[in-house]
Amino acid sequence: MQRFKLFIPLLVFVALAAVFFGVERKIQGGDYAPTDLPSALLNQPLPVFSLPALDDGRILTNSDIQGEWFLLNVWATWCPTCHYEHPFLVSLAEQGVTIYSVDYKDEAAAARRWLAEKGNPYKATIFDAAGSFGLDLGVTGAPETYLVDGEGIVRFRYQGALEQKVWDRNFAPLIAKLPVLGAGQ
Repeated sequence: MQRFKLFIPLLVFVALAAVFFGVERKIQGGDYAPTDLPSALLNQPLPVFSLPALDDGRILTNSDIQGEWFLLNVWATWCPTCHYEHPFLVSLAEQGVTIYSVDYKDEAAAARRWLAEKGNPYKATIFDAAGSFGLDLGVTGAPETYLVDGEGIVRFRYQGALEQKVWDRNFAPLIAKLPVLGAGQ
């Protein structure tokens, strides 16, 4: 029994190496993406909210952001990845993509300054200082982006920075399948 105890560290090492090797093979094969996190909101209505707008403090609710499909981007000035992602969001907005945002657990003055300096791709920004709406969304960190259809149903969630490759692989195919409101009605 004493000799067996000597091999326990080796067995633990072999088991961990096998797990890491398996994950690495999935990553190389494209079958694993650490940003693909499940969302309890998938195919569910966007949570009900009533929060101030960042720019003028008016109260925004779900009814203010419904219509055709849109992106809901969760960001903050303290988020380094949000800095990387922001130029792509500006580009999407210039192409006509409707983007609303949630400024998550941030300082309003810093967020307004950020948008003034970097450009504002958002149709409206929901100011979520306490993070209550983020909690309802299931936010695990910024940035996160949700694709919401015209009826207010969350169709996709992506955690991490949006960029062209992510847009083409994840968002564009889903958007192409979304019905246009009013068509056939």
